[in-house]
Amino acid sequence: MIIPLENPVLVHEDFGKQKKTEELQLDNIIPTSKTSSDDDVFLAPEVNAFGRQFRLDYADANNERQKSVEEFYKTQHTNQSLDFVKKMRHEYGKLDKMVMNIWECCELLNEVVDESDPDLDEPQIQHLLQSAEAIRKDYPDEDWLHLTALIHDLGKVLTLPQFGGLPQWAVVGDTFPVGCAFDESNIHHKYFMENPDFNNPNYNTKTGIYSEGCGLENVFMSWGHDDYMYLVAKENGSTLPSAGLFIIRYHSFYPLHKAGGYTHLLNEGDKDNLKWLHVFNKYDLYSKSKVQVDVEKVKPYYMSLIKKYFPEDLRW
Repeated sequence: MIIPLENPVLVHEDFGKQKKTEELQLDNIIPTSKTSSDDDVFLAPEVNAFGRQFRLDYADANNERQKSVEEFYKTQHTNQSLDFVKKMRHEYGKLDKMVMNIWECCELLNEVVDESDPDLDEPQIQHLLQSAEAIRKDYPDEDWLHLTALIHDLGKVLTLPQFGGLPQWAVVGDTFPVGCAFDESNIHHKYFMENPDFNNPNYNTKTGIYSEGCGLENVFMSWGHDDYMYLVAKENGSTLPSAGLFIIRYHSFYPLHKAGGYTHLLNEGDKDNLKWLHVFNKYDLYSKSKVQVDVEKVKPYYMSLIKKYFPEDLRW
C-alpha cells in the first residue's frame, strides 16, 4: 500500500570473467561485440533497439533527440550549484513524501520518462529488470548486485507530482561534483560557464572545498535520482553492501567511471567499489532492449531479495 505523508514542496523549473549472456540480447540482426579484452566472454550490443549506438556522443546534435539532450544539459549545468544541491539534500533528506515498499516504487516508476537518455524508450521497469536479469545470469551468487540493478533508478520518481514534480535537470542525466572545478570530462562542459559557481574562487579550483583523497562520501554531487535513492536506502537501514550503495549513488557519474575524471577525490574504499560499478555499468547500458521480461515470473525472486535487504515499508 502506498501512503502519501503530506503535500510535498513543489520546486519550480526556474531554476573475474563472466559467462556469456544469451538472454536479453537484441534481435539477431543487431551486431554484438566484446566490450573489452578483460571481459572477452561478455557480448554487448553495439546499437540499441532503434538502430543507434548506445551512449551516442551527446555533442553530435544532428537530430531532434540529440538537440533536446543538449538543451537538457545546458539547463542542468547552469542550475546545479552547490547551494542548490544543499537545499535539495535538506528538503528530500527528510524522507517525508511517501511510505511504500520497493516493489510499489518499481511499478510507480513506469510513469517516468527520462528525457536525458537517448537510448531508452521502453518502460522504466523493463530496463530495471533487463539489467537485473542479465547480471543475475552472469553473477548468480551476487544477489545483492541483482537487487541493486533492480532499484538503481527508483529515485527518478522525483519527477512525479507526489514527490514535488522536480524538473528533469534536477533528477536525471550525468552527475558530477559541485564545490570544486567542473572537470572537462563532463559532457557539454561549455554550459557550466553560466553556473553561479563557475567563477567563485572558493569552488573553481581542482579540489575546491575538498582535499585530495577525501573520499566521495565527503563530496557533494549534483542533485538527482542517484543521490536521492542512496539517501532512501541508507536512512531506511538497507543492509546492501557498500558496493551496492556506491553503485546506486554514482551510476550516473559518467565523468568518473567512463571518462576517468575526478579520480583525485577518491579514497581506497572508492577505488574498490569502483570496480563493481564498472561491472554494473556494462549491464546498465547494454541491456536496454526490446526483449521484454515476464514481470510476474521474476517478481517472487526479487521480492525475496527486497525482504532480505530492506524493511517492508520505506520512507521516501
